[in-house]
This record gives sequence, structure tokens and C-alpha cells, in this order.
Amino acid sequence: MRVGLLGGSFNPAHVGHRHIAMLARQRLRLDQVWLLVSPGNPLKPARGMAPLAARLASARAIGDGRRIVATAIETALGTRFTVATLAALRRRFPRVRFVWLMGADNLVQLPRWTRWRAIAGSSRIAVLPRPGYNHAALAGQAARRLRQARQPARAAPVLALTAAPAWTFLPQAEHTASATAIRAAASGVSFHPPQATRPTLAA
Repeated sequence: MRVGLLGGSFNPAHVGHRHIAMLARQRLRLDQVWLLVSPGNPLKPARGMAPLAARLASARAIGDGRRIVATAIETALGTRFTVATLAALRRRFPRVRFVWLMGADNLVQLPRWTRWRAIAGSSRIAVLPRPGYNHAALAGQAARRLRQARQPARAAPVLALTAAPAWTFLPQAEHTASATAIRAAASGVSFHPPQATRPTLAA
């Protein structure tokens, strides 16, 4: 079984998350995508974070319960950091071929994650485009360190079967939905997203 893991706060979940999940499922030929609703992201402030139950409900609202499944399994596993979550999932589901899904913005931030080299060195990762972040992501520290493990986008259908470490960038039309913008709109605060770029990206 091939499963994509899309972690995040989902504060709230929105159509952009669904777009990424559906794109990844199709391009990577995944059986399921799990929306891993984090109990608390160590890199994000607690202020303004909705309760876990509310965020999980919003993630379930964009899934279908079969192919796109929302879960707060990190709470049951007792893990907070991605490196521990991945290790626990591999132990619990040894026959599942996991692919970690992340936006280009998270690839930029990856060196700030706890034991990020262990994550990168033991995982299959698919990076999805995000407006304003793609060039920085592909030229950043994580991408440079993992350059020998990069797979062409045309190899995406077999990424889940490829020995780790392995990663690919999936060029695709970008979705502009943002949880930050949604929260700002709800509070009446103006939000200005990063300047979008339109780079020509090698597959």
C-alpha cells in the first residue's frame, strides 16, 4: 500500500490542502493520502491556533474518509516532531510505503526541523509548488544537501517504491489558498501573500 503523508496545523484546512492531496495521489499513484493534523507545531505560535478537534473537523471536511483521510494519529502515537512520527508510523505499518508530502515553503524551512537530516535521509519526499517559494526551495540548503537523491518528476509514479532517500519536485499549477489568509479574512485583517513567481522549473 502506498500512502502520502501531508502534515500540518490545518488551521483551518482548506481547498489548497485538498488540491495538494489530490494532485499527490494522482501523480504519485498513492492509495491514500493521510492529513496528519498536528497536536501543536513547534515552529508556530500557540496564539491563534484553534483547538485540535476544530482543526481535525476542518481536515475531515476536505477529505472523503477513503482516499483522503484526516487523522490526529500523532496524539495517539505521543509524537510531536516529524522525525518521531515517521519512525512510529513505519514501526506500526511496516508494509506501507510512505511518501512525505510538503509544499515548497516547507522545503525552505526543513533545516529548522528537529533532526531534519534524519528525516531527509530516511524518507521519500514529494515537494509541491507554492507561490513565491519555488526558487528558494530548489536552491536552498535542504535541496542542495539532497541533490544526489533527487528524482525527475517523470519518476513520480514509482517514488513510493524507490529506496530512501529519494525526493522529487512536482511542477504543477499552483493553488493560492492560504490558511493565514483565511484567518486574516475572518478577523478583518489585511493579508498580503508572498510575491508569486513564475519560474521555469526542471522536472
